[in-house]
Formats: sequence, C-alpha cells, structure tokens
Amino acid sequence: MGRRGIDGGGTGCCGRTMTENQTRPNKLHWLTSFRHGPTLALLAIIALFALLDWQFGSGRFFSPRNARVIVNSAALIAVPALGMTMIIIAGGIDLSAGTALTLSGTALAIAFRDYTIPADQAGAATWIAAALALGLGVGILCGLVNGLIISLTEMVPFIVTLGTMTIFLGLGQVIADESTVYPESGHLPDWLRYLCYTGSNSDHYWLGFLHIPSSALIAIVLGLLVAAVMHFTVFGRNVVAIGSNASTARLCGIRVGWTTALVYALAGIFVAVGALLYFANVKNGNPSDGTGKELEIIAAVVLGGGSLSGGRGSVLGTIIGALIIKTISSGCTMLSIPNTYTHIIIGVIIIIAVLIDGLRNGAPKWLFDRLR
Repeated sequence: MGRRGIDGGGTGCCGRTMTENQTRPNKLHWLTSFRHGPTLALLAIIALFALLDWQFGSGRFFSPRNARVIVNSAALIAVPALGMTMIIIAGGIDLSAGTALTLSGTALAIAFRDYTIPADQAGAATWIAAALALGLGVGILCGLVNGLIISLTEMVPFIVTLGTMTIFLGLGQVIADESTVYPESGHLPDWLRYLCYTGSNSDHYWLGFLHIPSSALIAIVLGLLVAAVMHFTVFGRNVVAIGSNASTARLCGIRVGWTTALVYALAGIFVAVGALLYFANVKNGNPSDGTGKELEIIAAVVLGGGSLSGGRGSVLGTIIGALIIKTISSGCTMLSIPNTYTHIIIGVIIIIAVLIDGLRNGAPKWLFDRLR
C-alpha cells in the first residue's frame, strides 16, 4: 500500500501514488487500519475518567467548566501541533517548537510591558498592533531560521532543531533577564485578556451562546485551513510526496529544499499564534516554560495517527491527540494522581501509538515469523 497523506489522502508526484515494496504481508491489518482509533481512544478515556471520578473523586470531571478547561488547554497544544503536523508529514521534526513558542510569548510580554500604553487611551490600538507584530514575528522568524538551515545545509532536522531549541531558550532567558515578565494588565485589550476564558460569563466568549473558549475556535479555523491546503493545493501534495520519498519527489521535479523551508516557516506561524494563546492564558512570559512543550506538541500529532517516518498525518487526528493528552492530565488531577504518574501514562500511550504506526508498515521479522 502507498503511504497515505493527511486525513487519508496523498498522491505522489508524476501522477502516481508513491508506494513502497513490502515483502511481508501485514497480518495485523485489523489493528493498524482502523482510522477512527484516536476518536474511540478519546471517548474511552473520557468514559474511564468520568467513571473513576464519579466513584473515587469529586464528581467534577464531567462538569461544563472542566470541559471548557480541557478544550482550552488542548487548543494551546493543537495550534502549534498543526504546524508540526505539516512538518511530520514532510518527514521532518521540530524539537524547538516549545522554546520557540515561549520565546515568542516572552517577546509579547516584553512588548506589552515596555512599548504599550493603557488599552483605554487614545492611540493604544497602534501600540498594541506593534506589540503583536513584534511578538508574532519572533515566532515566525524561528520557523524560518529552522527551515533555511535545514534546506540549505541538508542537515538532519532532529540535529538542527535540537540546536535551535537550546538557542531559543537562551535567547528567551537573555531578553527576559532570566525572570518572568509581567506586563500591566491594563495594557492588554479585552479581546486578548479573554481569549482563553473558561468561566461562565457568556459576554467573554466570541460565540457566547455556545460557551466555547475562543482559543478552541481559533484552533478549529486554523485546522480547517491546514486541511484545505494539504488536500486541495499542489503545495500540500508536494509535502506528502516529500515525506513519502524525498528522492523520488526530487526526480519528479519537486523543489524539495524550497518546500521544506516553506513548511518550517509556515509552522512558525502556528507557533506564533500558539504563543499568543499561551500569553493570553497565563498573562506573562517565561522562557523556561517552553522546556518539554515540544514533546506534548509532537505527541499530539503521533497520537492522532501521524507517522514519524513521514508521508502521513491528520489535522483532525492532531486535534484529537491534543484532547487525549489534556483529558488524561485533567482526569489525573481530578483523581489527585501526581503529575509524575500522569507523565508515565501519557508516555506509555505514545509508545503504543508509535508501535501501531510501525506495524502499519509491516510486522517486525520476529513477529512476522510467529504469525506466518
């Protein structure tokens, strides 16, 4: 079978589907071909924690407020994970996403602290727009730097982004003077202060009658945009082709280096928007908060069915993956389970997801011999 693109699509260059010769029949097809696995996994996790919380906890897991908190927290991961989805489909990886996000968020906090005036004063909108442009520009620049280094040097993305991860962390600590940056709350416009609101006042929601956090609406709109690009544009098909087989894509005339650089630059936009949501949620900037965030972002893609070997990924799956991570975190909190055990649970689930992805390409020899 050929590699499948985003949400199950994916045709290769030269008008043909890219295929890989597989000499081993996959007798675990029943386990690896179930496209609705992430959705069912999410529903099962929700049901499990709801039951456990009703039996042993406070009974608040299934409350509307907790649902809004989970959705908002998932959106904070899902937005940068949408960019990571494109990177992983292209056969790359970005370990710097977490520190790039908090570097951008810290730049936003500094801009609002030092270069804006109270939001209710005349002319404040101009300063607010400049602060947003500065903060978001930092995130976009981080993605562009990654893309240019990878495409021009042809270095392994893992190594490049491992290096830039540390660089972005250091830059954040330098501009923040190794401290947390707190802007004046009066300098923030109302729409920004309530962007991640999860309370009961319907006036603070974009769609007040639905009580859906505005951050979640942003994630949905961006998700639809990414899906449209990947499904209906030549660029999207080229990304899938590169992730499936970069050498063949190059022979078919696809500009692999340029496309790769553009993918990372676009991912930087999603990191920048994620930084805006992060800043709106915590109302401060702390560059050290980015350590480990890249793992949650990558995990959301993998849990949603993305393949770390490239060529396959899903926008809907990524959003569901983010919901799975935050549902587990919320459920463990409700049951007073320490964070250390929460990390273990999520880690085990990620390993299982990667194992299933590996089985899609054929069972290992030792397992194949037993199934023969």
